[in-house]
Amino acid sequence: MAADRVGHDADGASEHSSTLDGLDDALLGGPRTLTLRDLAEQVGIDLDLVRLYWQTLGLPHPAADEVVFTQQDAAAVRRWADLQREHGVDRRTAISLTRALGHTSDRLALWQVEALVEDLSRRHQLDDTSARLLVLDRLVDIAPLLESQLVHSWRRQLAAIAGRLSAEFAHQRDERPDPTALPLARAVGFADMVSFTRRTAGLGSTDLSEFVQRFESVARDVVTDAGGRVVKTIGDAVLFVADDVETGARVALGLARVLGGDLDVEREKEAGGLAEGARGVTPVRVGFVWGRVLSRFGDVFGPSVNLAARLTDIADPSSVLTDGSTAALLADDPRFRAEQQPTRDLAGIGPIAPVLLRDA
Repeated sequence: MAADRVGHDADGASEHSSTLDGLDDALLGGPRTLTLRDLAEQVGIDLDLVRLYWQTLGLPHPAADEVVFTQQDAAAVRRWADLQREHGVDRRTAISLTRALGHTSDRLALWQVEALVEDLSRRHQLDDTSARLLVLDRLVDIAPLLESQLVHSWRRQLAAIAGRLSAEFAHQRDERPDPTALPLARAVGFADMVSFTRRTAGLGSTDLSEFVQRFESVARDVVTDAGGRVVKTIGDAVLFVADDVETGARVALGLARVLGGDLDVEREKEAGGLAEGARGVTPVRVGFVWGRVLSRFGDVFGPSVNLAARLTDIADPSSVLTDGSTAALLADDPRFRAEQQPTRDLAGIGPIAPVLLRDA
């Protein structure tokens, strides 16, 4: 029996190694034949710069003479160097561009693999380990489809950003903006799930996954349907922006209304039903304001972002709070109604008189 077991383990290890070799050929464009030093010599840059490129991608740091790279890796390093040598991009910017790729692609790859694991586990009634091994076996065939979708999505997103920039700034070519002001005027807001810890306490992995996925997918749908954009989700919260104050108001009110529970039953029916522990309403508190922001690293920063977060903290469930200046911009719009609230002292901001925003 022991000999049989050893033989079985050896066969499993051999099969696992063969799978990884196949993945390397498919994903990395060939076998690993190069070291960091080889990359530096081929590209014609310092070894420390090659190490810096690899580091900013967020990948493991190999020793200088460890054979872990492919010719595809060498081509990627060369393109990174050409950004600086041929296009004049300074090193700080080149590092930022690479860090953006590493951060985003790491999260994207993990998200997609976990989604595939969950899909196979559910469809074939597999335990988690078996589902992961099955995903590993199928990645070679699935990866090209995921890659083509990634390239298409990136191109569409870049085209959408270019279109927004052209619409917003093309007529301002001869104007001189205030150098002391943050560059972008945006509606910015948060929607924060009420009692997330209590609602998710005791949920198993399947129920918790469905609960969080449901919140994120519904929130994203509401934001994009109203004309806004999701900046990021943070577990039980979503940060959004919009290019005008009216759109920001529609997004904020939509989140408070839809995630207040009136869509839950229909959503669950359309999705085939959630596990029992993941059902129920998901009310949110929403804060949004109009102001100027700095957009960097796929995120937004500025006093208006901080104010929106603080207003979210004090909002009642399924309600939207804004500030007086934002409410004034909406005063002539018949779609909205504003109700002045008592002055509150907000941490890090000071006293402010919030305004409750409603649909008219």
